[in-house]
Amino acid sequence: MAAVKEPVSLVHEMTELHRRVLQVDGPALSLENAVDARGKAASMPVVTNLFGARRRVAAGLGVAEGRLGELGEMLAALRDPHPPNGLADMMARWPMLRAAMNMQSQRVKRPPVQAEIRRGKDTDLARLPIQTCWPGEPAPLITWPLVITAPHNGDGRDARRYNVGVYRLQMLDRDRLIARWLAHRGAAAHHRAWAASGRDMPVAIAIGADPATMLSAVMPLPENISELTFAGILRGERPRLAAAVTVPLLVPADAEIVIEGFVSARETAPEGPYGDHTGYYNPVEPFPVVRVTAITMRADPLYVSTYTSRPPDEPSVIGEALNELALPLIRRQIPEIVDLWLPPAACSYRVAVVSIVKRYPGQARRVMMALWGLLPQFSYTKAIIVVDDDIDVRSGDDLLWAISTRADPSRDLLILDRTPIDYLDFASPEAGLGGKIGLDATNKIGAESSREWGTPLAMTSEVSSRVDRIWENLSFATKDRGGAK
Repeated sequence: MAAVKEPVSLVHEMTELHRRVLQVDGPALSLENAVDARGKAASMPVVTNLFGARRRVAAGLGVAEGRLGELGEMLAALRDPHPPNGLADMMARWPMLRAAMNMQSQRVKRPPVQAEIRRGKDTDLARLPIQTCWPGEPAPLITWPLVITAPHNGDGRDARRYNVGVYRLQMLDRDRLIARWLAHRGAAAHHRAWAASGRDMPVAIAIGADPATMLSAVMPLPENISELTFAGILRGERPRLAAAVTVPLLVPADAEIVIEGFVSARETAPEGPYGDHTGYYNPVEPFPVVRVTAITMRADPLYVSTYTSRPPDEPSVIGEALNELALPLIRRQIPEIVDLWLPPAACSYRVAVVSIVKRYPGQARRVMMALWGLLPQFSYTKAIIVVDDDIDVRSGDDLLWAISTRADPSRDLLILDRTPIDYLDFASPEAGLGGKIGLDATNKIGAESSREWGTPLAMTSEVSSRVDRIWENLSFATKDRGGAK
């Protein structure tokens, strides 16, 4: 992590600095002299770009960069477990069994995050270095909060049933926030149940937890596994949790800061406009108000922040890494899939390119329909392009070649209308309702075409082997030889 000693304003300057560091694949930053709009120094350092590089995302998940797929296999197994087939299979699964044991949390009576407790008149959100990301935004925004909620009809101290999500929080005044979440998210479902009973929902908002806990909050976890407890698998130890001070919830004992409060069952306030992952400002809409009851923090806390914009931004870097985590689960549901790519430039999930082992006519369309219905995230995917397994889904050249030579618009386009869509997508005809397009760019077989299909050009292996030997003796064929340039 690189320390920045120069004064950097929390208003816009931090966003611009972060954006430029991302462009050069730079380090995480610790802003030692962050200042507010009036030039007043922040009471704590601000950390940004924590996960702005793929290698740091992998490190936060506790794996080497090239082993994200193995973690994805474990996630898939947890979502769809099978009983062990004898002692040998049980021993092979021991790491997973040990990980499941680590999901049982341990309680901490004197947690570091409660070294300082602010309640009553001392509960002032303005004392936190909350960032204002883009011009035209109405108020400071908490951008990296872990929002912890529990079902309304359960035991609030049972962390196994918690939902932890990253939802942006607009500062309304000294002790009130606006919580913005999409209707299909876990916290929104919890809040609907609490509001239906006429009760305000308790909430805890952790800022600056350990990397495993932060990343667990954005991972595609099985619905029966809490993000808080899953972090124990990633760290290889039981998660340390502590009772909150003013709400009936458990919080990460080693977080930097925790904001406690209640989400109103009835009160809402206009939220936004704020810059979003689309690269545009989202419209102003009403969302529930959070009444803050306490702020707790470590003795020397760090405030973690980020910004959201058109990719590349930090969330899109995280999304690119999580693509590999989701692939094993997708393959379990749709076995013919070889690879899948969600291009970050397409807002991480709005376009999907998928390669398959094709065996029968119409298979590409079946895969499209299966993907749209597999995970909630894919219900927002506007375009799916299906290619054969000889195509590298991450190669623009391969993709354009497949579309140019294997797809015909009059036959290979699938268009759906009035389907669920991201309501932030103002290109759709109606908020939350829009179209989807699928393109079959695979080789056509059987009844898919009456024409004789082309045969791709390919050199024989014998010729390739002979030229390999010739190539080794050519001075210009390797970069480290001082031949002709």
